[in-house]
Amino acid sequence: MSTATAKPNPESKREIGPLMFGRDIFVEALERAGVEAIFAYPGGASMELHQSLTKSKIRTILPRHEQGGSFAAEGYARATGKAGVCMATSGPGATNLVTAIADAFMDSTPLVAITGQVPQAMIGRGAFQETDMIGVTMPIVKHSYLITDINDIPRIVAEAFYIAESGRPGPVVLDFPKNVQQQKAQPIWPTREEIIAGLRGYQAEIHAGDLELNEIIGLIEKSERPVLYVGGGIITGGASEELLKLAESCNIPVTTTLMGIGGFPEEHPLSLRWLGMHGAAFANWAVNGEYVQRKSPSEPLVQLKDGADLLLACGVRFDDRVTGAFSEFAKHATIVHIDLDKSEHNKNKRAHLAVHGDVKDAFRRINQLIERRGGIQKRFEPWHAQIAEWKAKAPFQYTDKAQIVDSDHIKPHAKDGEEFILPQMVIEELHKLTGGDAIITTGVGQHQMWAGQWYKYKYPRQFITSAGLGSMGYGFPAALGAKVARPDKQVIDIDGDGSFLMNIQELATAHVEKIAAKAIILNNQHLGMVVQWEDNFYGGNRGHTYLGNPDSRTSVYPDYVKVCTSFNVPCERVIYRKDLRAALQRMLASETAYVLDVVTPYTEHVLPFIPANRTVADMIWK
Repeated sequence: MSTATAKPNPESKREIGPLMFGRDIFVEALERAGVEAIFAYPGGASMELHQSLTKSKIRTILPRHEQGGSFAAEGYARATGKAGVCMATSGPGATNLVTAIADAFMDSTPLVAITGQVPQAMIGRGAFQETDMIGVTMPIVKHSYLITDINDIPRIVAEAFYIAESGRPGPVVLDFPKNVQQQKAQPIWPTREEIIAGLRGYQAEIHAGDLELNEIIGLIEKSERPVLYVGGGIITGGASEELLKLAESCNIPVTTTLMGIGGFPEEHPLSLRWLGMHGAAFANWAVNGEYVQRKSPSEPLVQLKDGADLLLACGVRFDDRVTGAFSEFAKHATIVHIDLDKSEHNKNKRAHLAVHGDVKDAFRRINQLIERRGGIQKRFEPWHAQIAEWKAKAPFQYTDKAQIVDSDHIKPHAKDGEEFILPQMVIEELHKLTGGDAIITTGVGQHQMWAGQWYKYKYPRQFITSAGLGSMGYGFPAALGAKVARPDKQVIDIDGDGSFLMNIQELATAHVEKIAAKAIILNNQHLGMVVQWEDNFYGGNRGHTYLGNPDSRTSVYPDYVKVCTSFNVPCERVIYRKDLRAALQRMLASETAYVLDVVTPYTEHVLPFIPANRTVADMIWK
């Protein structure tokens, strides 16, 4: 596979390689794209590529399930900003990647998903393990390719990575028939300039107009209650430093979406943390205003205090989990929406000023324009006083109950004077022990929300979670991918017992590949978030949300200590509060993967809570 004999073509400036198999051309194309690791599970239609990978400098990591490998590739991508790469064989192997492809699409994660395909002559004949992956994934990809000509491999692979990583990032599928893998050709390696020029109609770099940016400054100067509302686009666009400069120079408070966590340091005085269904009450009030709490949706909205009069929405989708009822979200604010993806403008919430452009570039130029004007003179003191009042009134909080014996799996352990563990305490203590410096991944559910609330994030790409699609089973594989990308960091999956179990086989990957990612299971024996909704809207009737053993509800099932030990991954269970800190310290000190199973009650709810499609007036916050 070496290109030592490759000769540059003096006419086109391209390189022409020696005669090679298609599989070898493909793997060298991955190397040229800068791929360092691939999460790949072999099968009949992809084994040729695995043979080539055995001779490559790329690290091939064997997951124990294709979904685990593709979530790991997402974790790698989210931790680095580079495209994560996963690969599977045709048919069921390929379809096992679909959830991660959809997840990457929803969360704008750069992902290159490679699927082996049956030989071209068998496509459309219902061949063994044949699935039309182009058709299956068409609605959930940024682009896709079926490779039918061996001579196209260098161009297609280079295009795939450029498309996945540039502009608004997203997933690209490469479907690769086995017969093309087995053919031979001399590869011609195009230049980057040729790749970009060949993508007709694809514009990755878009810049806002000067007139629009000057108009934004004018709106800031006229406002009394501005708020910066920023999302994952700040992180994918690398705009965190420019955001910090803009917020500080204009003295504007900043709230993020779940995807935007880490885009602005959460312990900064201007931080409002994150908003939405389970976001900070003070952030929701700052954007929407404070209202008398309604007991039913039919009651009229009664406003107590004004919210933002200018909402600078940047790199956000106006997701329903943030807005609640679209019609009531920031209804008294002038809305400016800066986004690289024009299709997001006016999709969920109409903006008064829609600005099409790269947010990093827009912030940089706004900052320059403000400097030339001598800064923003208005400092919004009354507005900051109101926000300080809201922060004091409704911080993230929980009731520190001394004894909890209302959960069946906890009752047998009740002892006089022994205090049980609430889930929020675990994350709060983890934050103290790590100094807020760890990379955190999560599954999906209550633990995900608590991980967002009780760990205070400092920097971009620190909080890695499945936000748009909400994929259970994401947390531990994503932690493996993030740890491969950032071996210098503590990487910890904060998970629930339901989510962790969905990809528990990746403990084998962690052990065999020596990936020292850690996991904390907040184990309440229930599908906690659905239980919370059952308690609020279904009178507490349980619709198959108990995950333990119904024949022995007083025991913890499954026994994660035994399961993890069978994978040669250290694990311990913690029940009492007095044992928590030392157990966390042992987990953090481990040089291998480690699982901490923390028994918690299922009766704890995530607060604040704005029910779906409702308003801030319906928020339960204490």
